[in-house]
Formats: sequence, structure tokens, C-alpha cells
Amino acid sequence: MLITDDFLPVPVPESLSATYLVPMAGLPRVSPKTAVQALEGRLAGPVYGLAKQMLDSPLMTVDTRSIDEFPELPPDLLTAFGATEAQLGRLAAASHLVVVQAEYRPGWPPAHEWAARAVAAAIAESVDGDVVDVFGLQFLDPAAALRSLPDEQGRVRLVDWVLVPYSSDAEGLWFTTKGLRRFGLLELQTQGVPDHLTRAWGAVMTGAARRLLRDWTDGLAGEEVPAFVQLPVLATVTGHDIAVAYGNPEQHGATAPVLLRLELDPATDPDADSFLSLRPPPGYPGPDRKYYAAACATLFSGIQPDVRYARPGDAMSKAIATARAGLDDIRARFLAGQLPRESQLVVKYGLPGDEGPEFVWAGVTSWEAAERIVGASASDANSDPTVRIGSPIVVETADVVDWALLDGTGVIEGGWTQAVLDAGEAPA
Repeated sequence: MLITDDFLPVPVPESLSATYLVPMAGLPRVSPKTAVQALEGRLAGPVYGLAKQMLDSPLMTVDTRSIDEFPELPPDLLTAFGATEAQLGRLAAASHLVVVQAEYRPGWPPAHEWAARAVAAAIAESVDGDVVDVFGLQFLDPAAALRSLPDEQGRVRLVDWVLVPYSSDAEGLWFTTKGLRRFGLLELQTQGVPDHLTRAWGAVMTGAARRLLRDWTDGLAGEEVPAFVQLPVLATVTGHDIAVAYGNPEQHGATAPVLLRLELDPATDPDADSFLSLRPPPGYPGPDRKYYAAACATLFSGIQPDVRYARPGDAMSKAIATARAGLDDIRARFLAGQLPRESQLVVKYGLPGDEGPEFVWAGVTSWEAAERIVGASASDANSDPTVRIGSPIVVETADVVDWALLDGTGVIEGGWTQAVLDAGEAPA
């Protein structure tokens, strides 16, 4: 095995397994095969075929057990991962559990997960019940479980399979992923993240998970399962990685890459999990938390906010008028998918402040209604503590003062107010 300073050898498990539960009052109404047949035409062909094949093979088992035979599922953890009172109530009222288990070798596709989730969703749908993902300790309604499965091109949203929980201590926030072990990879962690980067760093972790999972599955592509996969010590994360992980590849991807150093953090307790830690790259002179903030700024903001106020008739006022005149056209191009490949549309809007409005930028994710834009904040606002990098926002189109298209080189179209600021023509 080749070991270098550029790569980190990560052990590969011999096999992987998935377990899903379907709580129900009474016994199943139909057989698993009949339930799965009802999904024909609703699931992508490859996944539907995979579910049927696995169901007919010794790689999958489907058992109905009395709920008393199964260890109690912890309600507090289920609640922490999104369980509703109605779901917990149905679990408490259940007399039986249908247990769907599948096993498969590490690699892509993760047949054990896709097939087991599809079969469990089919059974749950037949009784108007719920699916419990045992690995994630998550309730899934059957429709959500089916939506999380691959499309005809084999694409999935990673956020449907990998969660990013966090906790707080005196050093800041501790983020971990929960879901990469489904694919045989160690979970990621980052410690000491500034509190105001809660949503932004969660998105960065998701993007990093997507990039590393791709490297991981590439290393497992051979006929034989290797004992180790060599992962790059310096992981590159881009806005495109984040966008793809969230299922919106067309909405982002124009940012500069961010480097994160990968370190193996082995568990000292044999019952605990080892982690891959994400840290600043070697040689970074400042504290880790400062690098995390800078990384978020790189990935989520193409243009910095400003707190300048434009007087009527000056260059800034003309820039705003020019930008607003082009809003209808840029919206039409956005909706029609006619923006340049790997570009990101951002808009600038005003937030009220004590010394005049603060203008901040947001990446556009949806613009269905002409009068309202849905997006994610591209920066932290000084005047509103709820507006943070990556936080979801809704902007009234009437409040927009500028827009711009960004790619990896910066502004490629629009950004008239920014041009005024850069030229030093705006009033202080």
C-alpha cells in the first residue's frame, strides 16, 4: 500500500448493511413483492429493478416481528432528528414492526441502502404508515423516502442521506456528519466553528462530504474491494459541490475553491466512532475559527455587502435604475435555464439600519413569483442578526437595488452598484 504525505489511507469495511422499520398496528396487508410491484412506473427503472432483484436474493430479508422483540427506539433521539408527535404516536400504538435489512459490498451504487429504503417505503405506503431509518434514527413518510431515491440518471440529493448535526461548547460549535458510514466512509467532523456560522458551515460540511464521497467511491470502482482507499489530504470544496449535494447544481458553482485538510481522528474507545476531521490547510497562520469564517465568505459571497446610501441623481442612483430595469429579463432567463453554465445569480437588497439601509447580497434559488425572490444570504448582515451566511431569506423584488451573475472569475454581468463602489464614486 502506497502511503504519501498527499494521501490519507482510510480503511474499507468488508460489507455494508441497511435496516429500515415499518411500524404497524396488526400484520401487513400485502406481501413485500406485491407492495414493490405497486411502485412500477413511479420509481426510476434501475432502482425499481434493483429493489426487485434484492428482494429475491439472499442479500435482503423482510421479517415481521412483534414490537416487543425489537429494542425500544429512543423517542428523544427520534425527536431530535425531526420526529413529529403524530409519528411517535403511531410508533407507540404499533403492535408489529416490519424489518427490512439488506447487505452489499462497499462501492457505488449503494444497493443495500437504495433497495432497502425502496422496499420499506412500498410496505409503509400499503398501510399508510411510516418508515424508520434505523441508521439515521429518522422517520420518513413513504413519499419522502421514495423522492430520496435516484432518478433515471442515478442522481440523488446527498442531504437526503447525510445529516449534519452540531452541538455547542466553550470552544464553539462541533459539527459532525451522520450518514457517510452508509457508504463505508468515516464520518466527518469540525470543531471550534464560530456560532454565527451554524447554517453556513453545515452547508460546507455537506459539500465536503459530497466531494470526499466521490473520491471514496472512485477508489472502490474495481472488481475487488481494497483494504484501504487513499483520500487526498487536502480536500477541495466548491460552491458546485454544495449545490449538487442539495440537489440544485444549476444554482451555484461559480465560487473559488476552498481547501480543507483531512486528518484521521481514531477513536480511543472501541465502542466509539473514528472521524475524519476537517481543518485549515497546513501553514495557515491564524486560529481555525478565522479560517472557517473566511471559507464561508468565499463559498457564499461573490460580492461584499455595503452600508452606503445613494443620493438621488448621483452615480449610485443611476446604477440602481439600470439594474432594476433589467430585473424582468434576468428573471425570465433564470426561469428558462438560460444563464451561463456554472454561473450564480445574486441580488442586492436593502435592510433598514440606524444610519441608513445596509445593502446585502443573496444567492437566488427560486423566483417563481415575480414579486418575491427566495434565496440564501451571501453574507452576514450588521443590522439584522438573523441574516447570516447561508441562511434562507425571502426578498421582495421591490427592494432589489442590483443583481449580478458570478462565475469563478467574479462578476460576468450586472453588478452596477458594485462598480460604482469600486470606482469610489459612491457617497460615504
